[in-house]
Amino acid sequence: MEKEGKIIKSIGGLYTVTDKSFRQFVLKPLGIFRHRNIQPKVGDNVVFNEESIIEIKERKNDLYRPMIANVDQVLLINAATKPDFSFLLLDKFLTLIEANDIKPIIIITKIDLLNNIEIESLKSKINYYEKFYRVIYFSAKTMFGVNEILEVTKDKVNVLAGQTGAGKSSLLNAIDPNLNIETNEISKALGRGKHTTRHVELIKFGDGFIADTPGFSKLEFIEYQADQIKFYYPDFFSLSNNCKFYQCTHIHEPGCAVIEAYQKGLILKERYENYKFIYNEIKIQKPIYRRDEK
Repeated sequence: MEKEGKIIKSIGGLYTVTDKSFRQFVLKPLGIFRHRNIQPKVGDNVVFNEESIIEIKERKNDLYRPMIANVDQVLLINAATKPDFSFLLLDKFLTLIEANDIKPIIIITKIDLLNNIEIESLKSKINYYEKFYRVIYFSAKTMFGVNEILEVTKDKVNVLAGQTGAGKSSLLNAIDPNLNIETNEISKALGRGKHTTRHVELIKFGDGFIADTPGFSKLEFIEYQADQIKFYYPDFFSLSNNCKFYQCTHIHEPGCAVIEAYQKGLILKERYENYKFIYNEIKIQKPIYRRDEK
C-alpha cells in the first residue's frame, strides 16, 4: 500500500520517513534513483510503501550545504555574548540565506547574560535589521521568547544556522526537554563552541519541524560573484533604483544612493562596512576549478 510522507533523517543510506500521522518508517530508496543520479534528501516529500521510497516529489528548493530540501525558513541563531555578538557573522549568514531565496528569522540568544545597558546598546543597532527581518530575543534560562519561536516555526520546515556556540542545541532543549540534544560548553580557551551536531535530521516539536544540522556553518562564497552580493541586501536593493549607474556596486560609484544613505546615517555603519568586506573578500578570491575541467 502506497503512502505519502516526509524524509526526516538520513544515515548510512537508510531514510526515516514520517507519514501524516507521524508514524516512522526506515526505508531504502529504489535502485532507479541511483541510476538517475537522484539522491533523496532530508525534507523530501515522498511516496513510499512498506519496503522502499518509490517517488520523490518536486522540490521547492534544494540545498547542498546543508543537504536538505523544501526549507521554509532559516532560524539564524546569534549569541548576545559568549561568544561575543558579531555583526559580520550576522551579515555573512544573512547574505548566504538570501542567496538561497529562503526567509531568515534572526534569533538572539543568551540575553540573560547581558545587563540592561548592554541589552539596550545591542537593541539600538538590531532595530535597523527589524525593518527587514523578524527578530526574536531568547533566553534558555528564563524561557523568554519561547512563545514567539513556537509561533514563527508553526507548520514550517525550519533550518538552524548561526555561529558556533550560539546556543542552537540549548534552544531546542529549552523548547522541548524531551529532545535531549547533546550540548557542549563554550571553550574558554578558544572563545568559541564545539561542534555537537553530526547529521541532518528534522525534529518534530510544537507544530513544525526544525533541522538540527551543521548546515551553513562554512561561510564560503565560492559560487558567487562580487557584483551579485548587492541583490541579497534588501535594504540596499530598495535604494538601488535611485543610483546614477544601472550596474552600481555601491562601493565607489558617484551618485550611489546606497553610499549617500550610509553617509546620512540611514544605513547602520556595521551593515555597510560588512557589505564592503564581503564584496572585497569575494573579489580577491581565486576561482576554484574542478579536476575534470580542462
